[in-house]
Amino acid sequence: MSGLTTEPLEPPCRPASAVEILRVFTALALQGFGGVLPVAQRILVERRRWLTSTEFVEMLALAQVLPGPNIVNLALMFGDRHFGVRGALAAMSGLLGVPLVIVVLMAALYSQLASLPAVAGALRGMGAVSAGLVVGTALKLAPSLRGNPLGRTPAAMMLIGAALAVGWLRVPLVWVVLGLGAVSMAIAAWRLPR
Repeated sequence: MSGLTTEPLEPPCRPASAVEILRVFTALALQGFGGVLPVAQRILVERRRWLTSTEFVEMLALAQVLPGPNIVNLALMFGDRHFGVRGALAAMSGLLGVPLVIVVLMAALYSQLASLPAVAGALRGMGAVSAGLVVGTALKLAPSLRGNPLGRTPAAMMLIGAALAVGWLRVPLVWVVLGLGAVSMAIAAWRLPR
């Protein structure tokens, strides 16, 4: 035995109702300062066990290819999976409802305080926190790629290629997703058993 644990194919739990999805996604959104994705992974996979790590990564991959915010796309897919349109609307409402009110209030407050150096410094600091949350989530989800048909070396090459294209060459994200995404899908399809 190598000590590696295998992940169950099906998550052990599921939401009881669309109202529970609404409540959980509202709480999730209110914890997501700097980005909701790390919080969504922790709550949906680790705490609630409504998704396995592999399912979360697969839904996130699809959510990133679709137009719109990744987390909203993921919420819509998750809600739809469990309660159809009602579940999708509950997840989206929970994710966007209360935060929308808070953002509108904060925008009004920011317009009054934007010229203060402390406010500008605080916002710059939040940028570093946001980047750290994204990197932390990526590291936490990396083990779920073990069984991916793309393979470790090509996946690492795609990661480096995407980072260089976006971060250094300033290639628009849509072209990176379409280009590297197409190459990744072609390699994975070629490696899948016939």
